[in-house]
Amino acid sequence: MYSNWYKIAKLTSDFNIIFMASTGTPTDFIPIVLMFMVALGFVITTIVATHYLGPKRKTKIKDASFECGIESQGNARFPFSVKYFLVAILFVLFDVEVIFMYPWAVNFKELGLLGIIEMFSFIILLLVGFYYLVAKKALKWED
Repeated sequence: MYSNWYKIAKLTSDFNIIFMASTGTPTDFIPIVLMFMVALGFVITTIVATHYLGPKRKTKIKDASFECGIESQGNARFPFSVKYFLVAILFVLFDVEVIFMYPWAVNFKELGLLGIIEMFSFIILLLVGFYYLVAKKALKWED
């Protein structure tokens, strides 16, 4: 009985030594704070210096809009179709969901039957969402 209590006390003291030694004091974080202050100071100094020391020559040619070497035509402030943004968001959404399949593909043998069932239910749910988008014609580019 004595040996069990001794082992528990020994484990508790080892635990306290490990975790008490790993906790830091606020002075341990001074180098990190100093590094952030130097980085922030460098950024602010660079922005201010380029603003005040840089050339300030404004001409009609410099202020004109430039688009890939092609002369701009008309006003640039016309509304985009919402479909453009919808397709972009849907692409990101389905792309991120497909990324979840890679860990499964690497470990599918270890996951066994339960892993296969879970992945097929995930794929079915993904396809239901995709068919819903097709049915609502969310991916149709032209009206």
